[in-house]
Amino acid sequence: MVPALKKKAKEIRALVLDVDGVLSDGRITYDSAGRELKAFHVRDGAAIKWLQRFGIEVAIITGRTSGPVRVRARELGITTVIQGALDKLPPFEKFLKRKKLPALAVAFMGDDLLDLPILRRVGLSACPADAVKEVRAAVDLVTRACSGRGAVRELAELLLQARGHWPKLMERYNL
Repeated sequence: MVPALKKKAKEIRALVLDVDGVLSDGRITYDSAGRELKAFHVRDGAAIKWLQRFGIEVAIITGRTSGPVRVRARELGITTVIQGALDKLPPFEKFLKRKKLPALAVAFMGDDLLDLPILRRVGLSACPADAVKEVRAAVDLVTRACSGRGAVRELAELLLQARGHWPKLMERYNL
């Protein structure tokens, strides 16, 4: 791990995630009744639970409003879920104030132009490998994994390793 990235990662106490293009692959699918369907990667979910177990809060700020996002967030125990935020910075600032966190203690993963204001504000910024080029150029970390394919897991592992939690997690799995 690059020393500058490790230093930033050590300070992170919360991870805020976009959904479409981060937790999902960005495609919007509807069934014949018009209900929205989304696919989420199980490894991202496991990583979110690990972060929570080690005291790193996970929140969602997304531009769209979607029932599947509410369901997945509830399933993972994510209590801060802000949907329909086309301007994500004001709800992010409210999140910081409510949680009494400095922006430098927060990591954010986004993939598109509307994520740039938060990506430029946080202590550690990240995006999936298939994010738009402007976002890839602006972040601290571009994951090897693409959106909806374990990018969140990759970031979570980095955070847990930098904060020294990885060996304890591995003990749980007898590794």
